Amino acid sequence: MSIAIRQNNCVGCRRCIEVCPGNLIKLDAGTGKAYIKEPRDCWGCTSCLKECKMGAIAFFLGADIGGRGSCLSIQEEGDLRHWRITDPQGNVETITVNRKDANKY
Repeated sequence: MSIAIRQNNCVGCRRCIEVCPGNLIKLDAGTGKAYIKEPRDCWGCTSCLKECKMGAIAFFLGADIGGRGSCLSIQEEGDLRHWRITDPQGNVETITVNRKDANKY
């Protein structure tokens, strides 16, 4: 499990850096954009993914967890959180969750 940071979407806000429990995400001094030096060290907690408001971070869903090479990304729209799963062929499936209802039982 690992993340990928899309440099063209990153605005250098540092939110991902602040929430990474493994201190794995750094800010490139030259570009001012986030990067992860050793993606294999990623714990897969998705904290950075949920914090990135620009959609610059994707989470790789490997075969070991049933993802068969898909990537997960998140986009927020008010109280709605859109979880987008893109398979290797480019097909996208979206799961939308209202954050206000996320913990209702």
